[in-house]
Amino acid sequence: MPPQSDAAPSPAEEARNLLADQNTSAQDEAQAAHALERLARLLPQLDAAYHQNDAPLVDDATYDGLRMLNTRLEEQFPDLRRADSPARNVGAPASGPFRRHRHMVPMLSLDNVFGREEFDAFINRIARFLGLTDAQAHELAFVAEPKIDGLSISLTYEHGAFIRGTTRGDGAEGEDVTANLRTMGDIPARLTAPYPDLIEIRGEVFLSKQAFLDLNAAQESAGEKPFANPRNAAAGSLRQLDPAVTAKRPLSLFAYAAGFCSAPLAATHHDYLDQLEAWGFRVNPRNLRVRNAAEAEAFMERLTRERSALDYDIDGVVYKLDDRGLQERLGFAGRAPRWAVAWKFPAEQAITRLEKIEIQVGRTGALTPVAHLQAVNVGGVIVTRASLHNEDEITRKDIREGDLVHVQRAGDVIPQVTGVVLPRDAERPAYVFRHVCPICGAHAERPEGEVVWRCSGGLTCPAQVVERLIHFVSRDAFDIDGLGDRTIVEFHELGWLRTPADIFRLPAHEAEIASRDGWGRLSARNLVNAIEARRTIELSRLIYALGIRRIGINNARLLARHYGSLANWRQQMEKAAVIGSDERLELGSITGIGSAIADELVAFFAEQHNRETLDDLTGVLTQVTDEEMVAEGALSGKTIVFTGTLTTMTRPEARAVAERLGARVSDSVSKKTDIVVLGEKAGSKARKATELGITTMDESGWRTLAGMPPATTQHE
Repeated sequence: MPPQSDAAPSPAEEARNLLADQNTSAQDEAQAAHALERLARLLPQLDAAYHQNDAPLVDDATYDGLRMLNTRLEEQFPDLRRADSPARNVGAPASGPFRRHRHMVPMLSLDNVFGREEFDAFINRIARFLGLTDAQAHELAFVAEPKIDGLSISLTYEHGAFIRGTTRGDGAEGEDVTANLRTMGDIPARLTAPYPDLIEIRGEVFLSKQAFLDLNAAQESAGEKPFANPRNAAAGSLRQLDPAVTAKRPLSLFAYAAGFCSAPLAATHHDYLDQLEAWGFRVNPRNLRVRNAAEAEAFMERLTRERSALDYDIDGVVYKLDDRGLQERLGFAGRAPRWAVAWKFPAEQAITRLEKIEIQVGRTGALTPVAHLQAVNVGGVIVTRASLHNEDEITRKDIREGDLVHVQRAGDVIPQVTGVVLPRDAERPAYVFRHVCPICGAHAERPEGEVVWRCSGGLTCPAQVVERLIHFVSRDAFDIDGLGDRTIVEFHELGWLRTPADIFRLPAHEAEIASRDGWGRLSARNLVNAIEARRTIELSRLIYALGIRRIGINNARLLARHYGSLANWRQQMEKAAVIGSDERLELGSITGIGSAIADELVAFFAEQHNRETLDDLTGVLTQVTDEEMVAEGALSGKTIVFTGTLTTMTRPEARAVAERLGARVSDSVSKKTDIVVLGEKAGSKARKATELGITTMDESGWRTLAGMPPATTQHE
């Protein structure tokens, strides 16, 4: 990327800017896509600093905020989920002088909640997945464990002997720090019989508060730099090249989980903790089995009061479903288990002055109000801007320019204005949301059923043109190195960039680019090379780059995979404009492509300007290639349809099992369907499968095919 006039922000600055500046209303897909792209670049940097270098670049609240932002955006816009989503990754790849070792079972992370309402939602997700009644959900028991702020470790025991200790790393592979762990008294060299032949035991290495103070005093006496916090000190102590140094550090460990195990473990997590103690491990004495959400909330409140008196740092409570059989059925979603969650302590709030409200314009024309604030420290982060989401939110909270307002972070991640300090210290007029674009002056429209106003100027609006070009070269799209946001703005103002095809005409301006401030012959040549390299592009990237509303990278891949070629996709989309046509029905049969997405696709190709833009673009490209997407598992490449009522598992659980085995799950039967699983009252899909000669099986046959044991428990 060519040098810019302003220095690039540091990762810490980028984190603060992202949380403060991303005004992601629940309706603005363009801003969400841009935020997810920034998160995909930033979070791996922060993970590497934390897990590899033991030198975090941001505080825990900021990091949690970024992770929550990523999760929230992916939940609001599932089509935008990226192939390089941070949600798919844990930690950072192992690096440095330590030998790498792959975990037998991945060491995953936890999703966070910040209050009773979110914890109840977590329980409801479990209940829906398992098909539980309200009464059964109310009786779900959990084990509450104080969440230690330390370094996660996996300990491998073979025939009862400790043979290896590994850091979390990126969740799949960590660093072998066995020699250093052997110096710790909390880690038994041998397990007390009986024990399985092979087991991974997970725990947290930490320094007590007093041990941390003593260690820093010793560091300062020796003229060495003190550690920033106990977590850094524990990580640094464990990653010493000389185990003798580690031996001098008063490290502790609480064991709390299992990875791989060659034999069945205890039926409940509570019993497993008892087994860990029997094997010689320390477990946290404050662990508690709670019988329902009310008891979980009471434990959280008690620990919040007692937190400061503990001899170690904690940042919340982990709640794990006690029934290990249900844990196994629930499995994992992305980087986190469905059966556990971290309930974090409440975030801080602050009061500051709202100086003005600015309307920003996104790629799809969404008008998003942004609060400009007097700088204020909220939970260790300086906040100067916050999202106001949309006109309805401003009206509901009666937010006015000049007001003193409450600002918070955490649960909603992005800094947000939660309300006005009343009574007001002065009378101010109510804020009037102007229904015109602040950039091009075009009338704004509010589609029926939506809360966001959109500029009607389309590609005549400079803001939308620039944002669409920025999206076009983003990582999951054409990913052209050297075309940053400011460069696109610069070239747009020069008149060189108006349409996506103009990007591939930039090589004609190479000499002019090289002569501009901040550029040179080498940087201009590098940009041209990067552009030329992208004249051949995968179909899924091209579809995503077009910026069709509601089409994220996942749906772009679905479309590319389904239609195979650009020519076929375009032809089918144009024919799908006819309601009831075979092409429209086929489009709707693709899992993940609902009616709203189908409407957006048809509308895109119905617009002559869009067809001309695509013609112009394909005219400057060398080749649009099909994308190979190969699944792994016993049902790799198979398309499965579930129809009727399943009685031994819920539809989400069946779907998760099929996808875990590499299958594609569709909502409708077509010639491309391989298997139809017939539940009770299967109906028309069963008849169509018979007509098309597609393999069908009942639920029992499906369980056998999936390698699942016969079921005895019935579900609604």
